[in-house]
Amino acid sequence: MGDKKGFLKHDRQDKTYRPVGTRIKDYKDVCEYLTDEEMQVQASRCMDCGIPYCHCLGCPLNNLIPEWNDLVYKGKWEKALRRLEKTNPFPEFTGRICPAPCETSCTLSINCAPVSICQIELAIIEHGFREGWVKPKIPRHLKNTRIAVIGSGPAGLAAADSLRAFGYHVVVFEKAEKAGGILRYGIPDFKLEKWVIDRRLELMKEAGVEFETDVNIGDDISSSYLKKSFDVILITAGSREPRDLKIPGRELEGIHFAMDYLSLSNLCIDGKIGEDKIISAAGRNVLVIGGGDTGSDCIGTANRQGAKKVYQFEILPKPVDWKKPHNPDWPEWPVILRTSSSHKEGAERKWSISTKQFKGSSKKIESADFVKIEWDTPQPGSRPVIKEIPGSEFSLQVDLVLLAMGFVHVEHGRLITDLGIELDERGNIKTDEAYATNIEGVYAAGDSNTGSSLVVRAIRHGLNAADSINKFLCRK
Repeated sequence: MGDKKGFLKHDRQDKTYRPVGTRIKDYKDVCEYLTDEEMQVQASRCMDCGIPYCHCLGCPLNNLIPEWNDLVYKGKWEKALRRLEKTNPFPEFTGRICPAPCETSCTLSINCAPVSICQIELAIIEHGFREGWVKPKIPRHLKNTRIAVIGSGPAGLAAADSLRAFGYHVVVFEKAEKAGGILRYGIPDFKLEKWVIDRRLELMKEAGVEFETDVNIGDDISSSYLKKSFDVILITAGSREPRDLKIPGRELEGIHFAMDYLSLSNLCIDGKIGEDKIISAAGRNVLVIGGGDTGSDCIGTANRQGAKKVYQFEILPKPVDWKKPHNPDWPEWPVILRTSSSHKEGAERKWSISTKQFKGSSKKIESADFVKIEWDTPQPGSRPVIKEIPGSEFSLQVDLVLLAMGFVHVEHGRLITDLGIELDERGNIKTDEAYATNIEGVYAAGDSNTGSSLVVRAIRHGLNAADSINKFLCRK
């Protein structure tokens, strides 16, 4: 490393955020980023540790983090970009929305603040775009093999990008009007502006990847026709079946799945639908059920729409409120309280709350009943049991409820049923270690076969599936 004592000389410096009063008036990126010069100082904090846990344990993509940290510190930005591109096809996505497990496993996290890995990653790719160093991956040799990728989320895009670089004729099918999957329709613009996606899609198109949007496989095109027209099919449709809350009053108007709410909002921001078509939180008491990232996104969106009050209830216990900069569970991902930029914009958060029923008149939601719970483990190693706390019942006046409790499995549509693809016990597509399904020439990757997970893991699975498909075709 260029400066082996950089971590002793400099403290971690984080990106900042636009003032709350300003940023909730628009859907633009909430962050204010460090300069390239400041990022070089941050890169100098990489301490030349003996085992780079950030690379080998934390990052699902096995990014060569110490190498490009050193290159950034020395001002060798283009070389840093080339090292980053070796493992990550979309640093502009992960640099903005990845929760950075690499940082929690950074060796500095043993007793102090980790290296600003995620920020450095984003600085490298954006520096590369500004300098014109990021180019389409045009294959040197083309092959007479056609591959269909179903779904254009992070796994599908990663696989398509890699398969095209191998020289295959790749067509990506997307049932929505634009490509991007959850990146476009599930993540709000204030976390990931959509021009970032469009910029990458243009590069992929220049490389020869074809995109067929507004096409629902199984309905618009039969699965059998697809099987006959392509040598290989890769399903990367995501885990889009939401977890429901089947309690009394669920049928009342004003109770929606979080992804429906977010997707309509993103379509409106993109100018595809009017404000009269969205699920609006304006002037309403909003209840978000679910404490994860999707719930946080609902909070940020509701506040921008002009919600009167926003609540977020989670059935799990409140995590440890950890204020120190180091990782208490190093090198593992710590279960600690995380407060997002959206939470800071206004929300009342509660944990260990079970929702009992929804109430309303004229078929519309007006209130909800709850009870406080505690989690008990009767025997070591057994599953925790929920126990309601007597006398802890309470009610809340709400007129919009957003269910953000995660996803259970891939949608079981005609694409899967018509091909006869086997599912696992959780309802995901069953594959072997090479991502192959029970049908020869049909593969699955990303959340479709793993269940809902991180964008960075979906990218990893997409790349792995592309490698497996390439080996399969080379053997034929």
